[in-house]
Amino acid sequence: MLVDEVAFLLRPRDAGWVIDGTVGMGGHAEAILDATDHDVRLLGIDLDPGALDRARERLGRFGARVTLVHASFRTLAATAAAHGIEHARSIVLDLGYSSWQLEGSGRGFSFQREDEPLDMRLDPGAAETAGALLNRAREDELARLLTEYGEEPHARRIARAIVRRRPLSTTGDLVAAVKSAVPRAAWPRQLHVATRTFQAVRIAVNDELGALREALPHAAGLLGPGARLGVISFHSGEDRIVKHTFRSLVPAGFAELEPSPLTPGADEVRANPRARSAKLRVLERLP
Repeated sequence: MLVDEVAFLLRPRDAGWVIDGTVGMGGHAEAILDATDHDVRLLGIDLDPGALDRARERLGRFGARVTLVHASFRTLAATAAAHGIEHARSIVLDLGYSSWQLEGSGRGFSFQREDEPLDMRLDPGAAETAGALLNRAREDELARLLTEYGEEPHARRIARAIVRRRPLSTTGDLVAAVKSAVPRAAWPRQLHVATRTFQAVRIAVNDELGALREALPHAAGLLGPGARLGVISFHSGEDRIVKHTFRSLVPAGFAELEPSPLTPGADEVRANPRARSAKLRVLERLP
């Protein structure tokens, strides 16, 4: 998403390293590498080994220009240092999920796949699955997660239904719990009734907001003079963290390219409805 905007705003004008902290399927990385000379190299980081396999295939034609690493972007600074990178010419973080992860990974990210296990871990080696979280957490804890991470107006009702229906083992079990808790007349018109619940559980399982808060200052610290950090967020909690962090860095010699985020155009949204909520903010380190 926003591939043209990322390639234009974040492609380096000088030799050096680009870091894609959420390389995923390699779309942004490919666009940046295509738009730059051979003296620009890319460090691609991702927590999902399945996504890295697909990025490796997509970016194979760039040869030694690409280094791919299985890690979380919260360890971005340490990962860069381990590869001898002191400064990056640009850094990109795309906080969204690919169609393959949602529809083909078999890990229960999507409410549309009702027979998948409640896993939702980006890193299959992580400790707790979504099912384990849903089956152990107290009702008040579940309600808090649904409110904080999903902005779900029926959080208490849904939490109560989850506890009542335990044990939950599949995505269909979670969808059924949500549907039983929310009156049909209150189902949102533009979203599936379980959208916010799945979002909240996924964020909690992967500690996505905690990772983002930790990563952004380290990413900014890796920028050399004139270098840029771009972050694509997809919901208000993410965007608030990015906005507040960027603005807190302004007194330290940084500037936002625009006060408001860039959003996809109508053509991109028509081609890919998931892009409708994407927001790109770009921070530049001043010379």
